[in-house]
Amino acid sequence: MAEIGNGPTPNEPTPYGAETDEVARVEAELYARIGEQAPERRLTATRRAAELLGDPHLAYPVIHITGTNGKTSTARMIESIVRAHGLRTGLMTSPHLVSIRERIVIDGEPIRPDAFVENWRDIQPYLAMTDKEFTDRGEQPLTFFEALTVLALACFADAPVDVAVIEVGMGGEWDSTNIVDGQVAVFAPIAIDHAKQLGNTVAEIARTKAGIIKPSAAVVSAAQVPDALAELTRAAELMEASLAVEGAEDQPGFRLVSNVPAVGGQLVTVQGVAGRYEDLFVPLFGAHQARNAALAIAAVESFLGRGSQPLDVDVLSEGLAAATSPGRLQPIATGPTVVVDAAHNPHGAKALAEALPIAFPSAHVVAVVGILEGKDARGVIRALAPVVETFVVTTPPGDRALDADAFATIVVDEVGADRVVVEPEVAAALAEARTIAEDADADAAATDGDGDAAAPERATPAMVLVAGSIVLIGQVMDLVHAEGGSK
Repeated sequence: MAEIGNGPTPNEPTPYGAETDEVARVEAELYARIGEQAPERRLTATRRAAELLGDPHLAYPVIHITGTNGKTSTARMIESIVRAHGLRTGLMTSPHLVSIRERIVIDGEPIRPDAFVENWRDIQPYLAMTDKEFTDRGEQPLTFFEALTVLALACFADAPVDVAVIEVGMGGEWDSTNIVDGQVAVFAPIAIDHAKQLGNTVAEIARTKAGIIKPSAAVVSAAQVPDALAELTRAAELMEASLAVEGAEDQPGFRLVSNVPAVGGQLVTVQGVAGRYEDLFVPLFGAHQARNAALAIAAVESFLGRGSQPLDVDVLSEGLAAATSPGRLQPIATGPTVVVDAAHNPHGAKALAEALPIAFPSAHVVAVVGILEGKDARGVIRALAPVVETFVVTTPPGDRALDADAFATIVVDEVGADRVVVEPEVAAALAEARTIAEDADADAAATDGDGDAAAPERATPAMVLVAGSIVLIGQVMDLVHAEGGSK
């Protein structure tokens, strides 16, 4: 392949909304394929395309990560820690918030537009050959996510990277990323999501996700419910792989010792697989992110020294402090504060509800919520209801969006009509939520002026939370960026 990778120096990310026409054309060509929410349960097509390309994924070691919630944040922390150790990294995550280039990261930055386009043009003939082979025998051509996986693997080889951190798209066993030979298999918490594709029980879902464990790999897992842990343990034993579990008492493990809120994030102390690390700064909010940090540390320990050597604490500190996780409890505007979070299932919404009052205490939380069809909408609202005062229900972009009126019926049933406003257009919903927050602050100020004991509330002003759908988060981030990051 042509040597058109990102080059040895950091690249400047293209601003939101400023993608090149060439990137847009590549994105359109990818989306012309079968969508990523309709995956083919196979590895044969991805494996064949990679084989025609010369198996680019064999050019570098891989840390492979799956789970239901927290896997993207964990993957980004793993990548940042590994990069701090002087290794050139590739990172594949999904879905993206604003730019498709966010899915393929080289050395901590989204792949350059020219590298993205040129690598796509390079692999197109091989994708076409694969498509023809499969359609000739009556099978589906490469899907969106299969083609994207091949593109990412080729980009990493072309860069070239020293190690790739690759997040599973859906499940594990038959996910297209599973053609890689992961030296470390990482499992974020497993819960029920994508039940139509993965199964209706945690055990079924864990069994599918356990398919990423390769022979003699190091397996690192967050704390799991018993049914999920049983599946991971069985798979690790079958593959003669080592297994380290968060909080384990009767086998090798690691744990979060403590986490304390700090300005811009939190301080965590972690007992890793090989060492203990005190008061590390993590620039992310929420106890769930502290646990994700512990999982990331254990994964890097398992990768760099097979879990037998502690990490250099200064390098580890540098890597964690540089970690980012866009769209996860991320403040994106002020006046009033607007925070976005990609919680889109009950497990993620529960973590958000626990973290929000600590990270962003507020007297009145106004939530802009939208969700996709097939998601547990009622479960998400039940999790958020204790910390949200007013829900502004909207319709996320895309064909899979649950209509705002249909969603509002569920929200009203859970919290009552007096706490619900319906605004189908996302931009209008955001504007309405900001107005409600400003009015709440004005009312509090007026009450305080009358001598009422409302001063404590005024110290924690109203805010806007946006949650329920990743595509909704992306659109809101784009809207806020277009206005300069504040109202």
